[in-house]
Amino acid sequence: MTPNEAIVHRFVNELWNARELSVADEIFAPHCITHQLRSGEPITSAPRDPDTLKQHVRDWVNAFPDLQFSIEQSVASEDRVASHITMRGTHNGAWMGVSPTGKQISITMIVIHRIEAQKIVEDWVLVDSLGLFQQLGLVGSQKEIFSQTQLQNGSEARDCSNEPLNAR
Repeated sequence: MTPNEAIVHRFVNELWNARELSVADEIFAPHCITHQLRSGEPITSAPRDPDTLKQHVRDWVNAFPDLQFSIEQSVASEDRVASHITMRGTHNGAWMGVSPTGKQISITMIVIHRIEAQKIVEDWVLVDSLGLFQQLGLVGSQKEIFSQTQLQNGSEARDCSNEPLNAR
């Protein structure tokens, strides 16, 4: 494991999983910038200093008290570490105005951290938001979404193999 990968492992295992919020002061630069990558929307960038990150962790843990992250794979090159991360937890508290559902989630994320002088100075975060919303019951499944769209267009919903979705 490279030194930069070790910093990302601390981010996941100590900060998020062990809830050791003081780790944010050790591994995040005060001028860190986070870039949120959202499907169909422009990239949004915002400062994310250690205190902002601590509040972000608190907000998620209040909504998902058993929240845990696992690094499925990572690749390091020069000053960057790209990680495929899975986030799991149970929605037992209010989150972004959504009342607790009691539903368990398992969400995939891709995060690229840029590290300088042993501190995270920038990150790019892509979260499977649609999957999160589907698992919380806020939107329909992919099958339901395509079926509704196809019905509105007067045709039968099909998957990528051209098999009708209702044939399963």
